Amino acid sequence: MQAEDAARQLFPGSPPPQERTVPATDALRAKVRALLGRTPTVWESAYHIFAFTGGERGPGFVIVVEEIGKHRPITYAVAVGADGKVRDLVVLVYREAYGGEVRYPRFLKQYAGKTLADPMLAYRDIKNISGATLSVEATGRAARKAIAVLKALGEVT
Repeated sequence: MQAEDAARQLFPGSPPPQERTVPATDALRAKVRALLGRTPTVWESAYHIFAFTGGERGPGFVIVVEEIGKHRPITYAVAVGADGKVRDLVVLVYREAYGGEVRYPRFLKQYAGKTLADPMLAYRDIKNISGATLSVEATGRAARKAIAVLKALGEVT
């Protein structure tokens, strides 16, 4: 799935989004690191962001982020409301040999309503998938990173 298609899927019935790419400057990375309390496993060179102003899901954003699974990066599109809560997410690219079950909607729906204050960790507030623990952890890190980047940019509360 392409990022544009994921954005439309995550905000159905919304008018076309404003699309932009934000470079990952040293200042932005420092803010994100401070919000997360750690360094992400992947620093993107830029963040692709889709801003939605309305529609049936209200205002919000879709941001494309990556985190390392077991060996390789997993690319996600994360929908975040203006309130800083995860609305939904999809896996855009899964590059690992195992753990692909993290792509399934029934797993991903666990992240809806989570905020940066939530740990988003297996066995804590997320049900794990046997044999996919590192991919599950990557998904939580990606959701938290998406919120942190949008907060650092002043887009969400």
